[in-house]
Amino acid sequence: MKLFESYRMGPFDLRNRIAMAPMTRNRADNDGVLPDYAADYYRQRAGAGLIITEATQPSASGRGYQGTPGIHNDEQEAQWRRVAEAVHSEGGTIFLQLMHTGRIGHTSLLPDSGPLLAPSAVRAEMKVADVEGVEWEAEEPRAMTEDEVFGVIEDFAQAAGRAVRAGIDGVELHGANGYLLHQFLSYGTNQRSDDFGGSAHGRSEFVVRLVERVAETIGPERVGLRVSPGGKFNDMRGLDDDETYLELVDRINPIGISYLHTLRRRSTPLHVELRARWATTFMMNTGYHGDSDRDSLEAILTSGHSDLVSVGRYFISNPDLVERWKQDVPLSEWNEDTFYSGGPRGLIDYPAATN
Repeated sequence: MKLFESYRMGPFDLRNRIAMAPMTRNRADNDGVLPDYAADYYRQRAGAGLIITEATQPSASGRGYQGTPGIHNDEQEAQWRRVAEAVHSEGGTIFLQLMHTGRIGHTSLLPDSGPLLAPSAVRAEMKVADVEGVEWEAEEPRAMTEDEVFGVIEDFAQAAGRAVRAGIDGVELHGANGYLLHQFLSYGTNQRSDDFGGSAHGRSEFVVRLVERVAETIGPERVGLRVSPGGKFNDMRGLDDDETYLELVDRINPIGISYLHTLRRRSTPLHVELRARWATTFMMNTGYHGDSDRDSLEAILTSGHSDLVSVGRYFISNPDLVERWKQDVPLSEWNEDTFYSGGPRGLIDYPAATN
């Protein structure tokens, strides 16, 4: 099967075409430091061709959830070094996903209680949790100044540098699911009239500059970008246009980053066009409600719609997912109650089929 073929992604030799998708697991402490057992979690799943880690904030002001890790201080970096060493000990490849949540989150999670920063002062119509886990109506963010825009770009670059220094192979910039990068790309959440808004070119400007700066810092071969055009998560329903994503792809293609990672439930003309225009590795994720069984993913690859496919929840309960699929071993069911519950239960206690 094509799923199990090796694949050359830039300088990286991937053992198969199956990536472990980024999944928030909420195990970090209040300072954004991962526990020691997180290294075991990633090591157990190193049979994936590529691991993309849980979303990680590049700065304290980018935090939107309790329990998410950071990589903006030495203690956080040290724990990511443990993760990198564990994955590499099993011959795996790992990219760290960097995410700034923008308008999503609560000011109690931020230094000095805020403010929430976003492209524009557009409130999300949804509930968010505070530092104590209590849910509230989302707060209105403050539109970022140009200096703050460039400051966030530099935060990402510094965090990417830390990740590579910790031994992580590269970073994925989270431009999907209604978080900060997606907010800049959307005409509904980006109502700016400066260089970072007002047109498809303007809406793509922040992400283009961010990709350029991070690529300059760690090398383009160590950078991936995830997008979710047309995605509905975090109150983004109906707030995207095709023109912005085509503009984005055309502008970042010359940078030569490692991959573009798209999130979609089904093939659309836009996704087909993005695939046709993209110059390096193209990765697809079918999303929370899409089909991600083995045969459906194989069909995506054999159709030529993607070079790699990423899988989320199956990797939670099947650390040896690739081998199970190879050997036609039944998959274990996941327990959603432990997805975000904290502690090692539901993280490192799913056994491999051979155990």
